[in-house]
Amino acid sequence: MTKTENTGDPSALIDARIAELGDWRGKMLARVRALIHAADPEVEETWKWRGVPVWEHDGILCTGETYKLVVKLTFARGASLEDPAGLFNSSLEGNVRRAIDIREVEPINEKALKGLILAAVALNQSKAKPKRRKA
Repeated sequence: MTKTENTGDPSALIDARIAELGDWRGKMLARVRALIHAADPEVEETWKWRGVPVWEHDGILCTGETYKLVVKLTFARGASLEDPAGLFNSSLEGNVRRAIDIREVEPINEKALKGLILAAVALNQSKAKPKRRKA
């Protein structure tokens, strides 16, 4: 069991994952996490599939996976999002998801990434079932 599996608090698990990585991937994951929170202060952090940071707002917005050469942000409904800046560069063949593979030396278009987050929130909210009021 890794350090990140010792607690149930998703934010603490993500903090631990960032610290565990100890290299550019941890710094990049922390950076995109901050951008997600800046774009949507109401975003909820969750931890799924035995070790994947997930950001949600009325459903999954995106996941943050780390691999040897990339930090991958996978947008759950990315195929339905406009991407005028062309950030999506991975998982382009599917009908639902789209991803952004971020390599160590590549800059992030922060404005465009925040725009994708906001678009994902809006899409989730448009598909969300209305919450029932208690009588």
